[in-house]
Amino acid sequence: MTITPQNIVLATTNTGKIRELAEPLGAFGISVLGLDDFPQLGEIEENGATFEENALIKARTVASATGLLSVADDSGLMVDALNGAPGIHSARYSNDWQSLPHESRDNRNMRKLLHEMAGIPDQKRSCRFVCCMAAVRPDGKEMCVRGVWEGLLLHEPRGSNGFGYDPVFFIPSLGKSAAQLSREEKNQLSHRGKALRALLSRWKELSR
Repeated sequence: MTITPQNIVLATTNTGKIRELAEPLGAFGISVLGLDDFPQLGEIEENGATFEENALIKARTVASATGLLSVADDSGLMVDALNGAPGIHSARYSNDWQSLPHESRDNRNMRKLLHEMAGIPDQKRSCRFVCCMAAVRPDGKEMCVRGVWEGLLLHEPRGSNGFGYDPVFFIPSLGKSAAQLSREEKNQLSHRGKALRALLSRWKELSR
C-alpha cells in the first residue's frame, strides 16, 4: 500500500491520542497536526448519539475550517454491568463529581466508575473499549471505521502507562492492564490501533 506524504489534522487536543497515532501514521509519510495548532477553532461540541456521529462531527468541522484532511476519533469504555456506560460520555463521566485535591479528570473518572462497580464480581465485569475513527476531506468525501478491544474491569488501577481508563482495563490473555503495556503492545492490540489499521487499509479511497 502506497500513501502519498501529506499533512492531516487530528481533531483532538488530547496529547495521549496524538502520540499514539502520530508514530504509526508517520510510517506512511503522514505528518499529524493537532487542534492546538489551530487555536482559532475553539471547542467542538460533540452532540452526536453514537461514537460514529461524534467522530464525523469533529472531522467535518475541522476539515471545513482548516482546508486539510481531518481525522477524528470518538472512543470510550462500555461496561456491560452498567448497560454500556460510560460509553460516549466516557471523557466527561465524572463531571458531576467533585475532584479530590490534585486529582486529574482521568483519575476522577476511574474513581466514579469503580464506585459504580463496587461489589460486582469478576465474572460480571466484562467491558470493551470502542473507537470510531472518521476521515473527512475538505471537499466532503469521508469514511468511518470502528475498532473494539474486549477486556475486564479491574477493582483498582494498575500501571502508569497510557491514559484515560487504561489502568482499570484488564486483558486476561496477558494478565496485564492496558496501562502496563508498552506503546508498541498497545498499538497492536487496542481499539484505536485496530481502527487506525482499518482506516489505513482504505486510505486510497480518500485520494480518488
